[in-house]
Amino acid sequence: MLLNEHKSKILFKRIGIPTPEGLAVHPGEEDDFNPDFPLPWFLKSQVLTGGRGKAGGILRIDDMAVFSATARTLFALNIKGHSVPFIRVEPGASISREFYISLTVSRPRKCILLTVGREGGVEIEKLGADNLLVQEIRLPGGLAPHQIRTAFFHLGLEKEQLKEFNTLLTNLFNGMLDNGLLMAEINPLIITPDNHFIALDGKVEVDDNYADLDPEMEAYYQREHATTEENKARDAGLSFVELPGWVGLMVNGAGLAMATMDLLNFSQLPASNFLDLGGAADQKRMETALNLLFDDAQAKAIFINLFGGILSCEKVALAMKGALKGKAPKKPIVARMSGKDAKSGLEILKDLNVDNLHIARDMKTAIEILTTLKPTDAQAIDFPAPMDRPVGQTPKSVGYTNNAVFGIDKDTPILVQGITGREGQLHTRLMQEYGANVVAGVTPFKGGQEVLGVPVYNSIAEANRFHELGASIIFVPPSMAADAVSEAASNEIPWAVCITEGIVQHDMLSTFEQIKNSPTRVVGPNTPGIIVPGKTKIGILPPTPFTPGPVAILSRSGTLTYEVADRLTSVGIGQSLCVGIGGDPFIGVNFVDMFEMIRNHDETRAVVVLGEIGGQAEENLAKYVMKTGFDKPVIAFIAGQTAPPGKRLGHAGAILEKSGGIKSKLETMSKAGFAICPSLEAVAEMTAKALE
Repeated sequence: MLLNEHKSKILFKRIGIPTPEGLAVHPGEEDDFNPDFPLPWFLKSQVLTGGRGKAGGILRIDDMAVFSATARTLFALNIKGHSVPFIRVEPGASISREFYISLTVSRPRKCILLTVGREGGVEIEKLGADNLLVQEIRLPGGLAPHQIRTAFFHLGLEKEQLKEFNTLLTNLFNGMLDNGLLMAEINPLIITPDNHFIALDGKVEVDDNYADLDPEMEAYYQREHATTEENKARDAGLSFVELPGWVGLMVNGAGLAMATMDLLNFSQLPASNFLDLGGAADQKRMETALNLLFDDAQAKAIFINLFGGILSCEKVALAMKGALKGKAPKKPIVARMSGKDAKSGLEILKDLNVDNLHIARDMKTAIEILTTLKPTDAQAIDFPAPMDRPVGQTPKSVGYTNNAVFGIDKDTPILVQGITGREGQLHTRLMQEYGANVVAGVTPFKGGQEVLGVPVYNSIAEANRFHELGASIIFVPPSMAADAVSEAASNEIPWAVCITEGIVQHDMLSTFEQIKNSPTRVVGPNTPGIIVPGKTKIGILPPTPFTPGPVAILSRSGTLTYEVADRLTSVGIGQSLCVGIGGDPFIGVNFVDMFEMIRNHDETRAVVVLGEIGGQAEENLAKYVMKTGFDKPVIAFIAGQTAPPGKRLGHAGAILEKSGGIKSKLETMSKAGFAICPSLEAVAEMTAKALE
């Protein structure tokens, strides 16, 4: 959740950061504005994008008589596609010096970065190599006194300013932790002639997971910066992003949603939105989603693409039937279902016998139908063609060896953390039905009970005294999940699979730092888990798509894993193991870690990697393959290739940081000899060729 300057300064003031006086003025209020502070005033457009100064979005006035007209000029602006919902008005400040200061959560470095600059302003990276100083802050250790002093001396401040600078930086860091911030930037930080610091401008980003857990953070959300549809979706708990096309999109699972968005865009049927139903699709949720798309004037037709994993396609169809109430949909709907209960789900939709509802047996058919629905006035949107590379030359062996072993089989003894909860009980039963060896469960204060024939203990240490434990699976709420991971690692359980999603990023940064010397392999968080087809599963993966065979699937997305496994199984290609490494920015076991084990895994002859935009996981894997001479064929598919830069699509880790980032990712993978699949349709065919 990105805050505008006004909201950022409200938060700054609350955590003890000095800011100028300032008042918000909305359209229609300009004629009655009469503040107590003196002229000159600066009128500052409030938008969630940079470059507002260059665009004329910040204006100074020295005469109150011109305020109303100047305000209306700003209200009429469009800054990089953003309208100006309101302005912040501040008195002019006297400035002796300007600086830059920020705290940001760094995904590549897995820490918080403290950055200070001797000069502030726009494009600070171009102000010379000596301008910026960057220091790494490790959690849970936090900001050290020497780091404050180092920043202080870099800025060339006077000795008498150390106390106030120390207070400011300490308050900013504590405020970051206390409010779940991913970024807190002051640019510029000024020193006034009377030797005080003031945050003259500011920008804050709040971790969405933290905002979900703390209702007080809702006060910082500015509804005016989002579209009507985005606000409705947010209120309903749906993941929705507006896009520039004409095909409304409704999918379950962020990975499959991104892949479907790409398919539409590459087929010249551009998506008008990204909408992830998630794992639940009851009638109320379906009604909300359909109404969003029906009311969206930009969406001319709707594509519903579902893969039933845990989610039942039949239940979704019944929910859709209830939402339509026997009437034809307001706009053409193309529905494709696969996986769990897909046949009965499609029959339910077919039996509705209403106009405007088209049933597609697969994605190819859906695209053909949508093509016939294309409006004559549909505006063309150019997307680069998807990369299509056959299996490359297998890297030459460089004599690289290791002793990493996967080691999970039908006999692996499993502990369930949170076994007495609803999700814990449900998936314990499903794992048992698959043949998993669940030997114990843990829920504090529930020790001595029994769930589904499994003894329950108060702690892992207690369970460890009575059982040999090979893996733990974690079903606990987000606020307690990081500690549950830490407990598993402290007890040195070989594997810890964290299913929980929505964990605050700071919490996982701290936990991974604390357990870095533990032998425990953490999978996740936000993972569907692990399945060894025909032997065991430690997770929430539905068993139907998976069959034993020679191909390992490694994925950042649960639904994509099920979709691809089903496609492979349908052409007779089984799987040796499937691991969801997790969709969050900070995870445990990554692609490289899994390849270390797979290279010694005799049952695996080829690997399918299902990646996403965002982060460096796929590039790091490609470099590892080239460096170590990994000699098993690798087939790769990347979801989200057509995502707009800066938009977070479902997973916390799925955000395209900058334009062109996906091209570099794909090129690096291609150089490593990966077979790059242009679509999901190509995965099975390219895998079969790799196995020849």
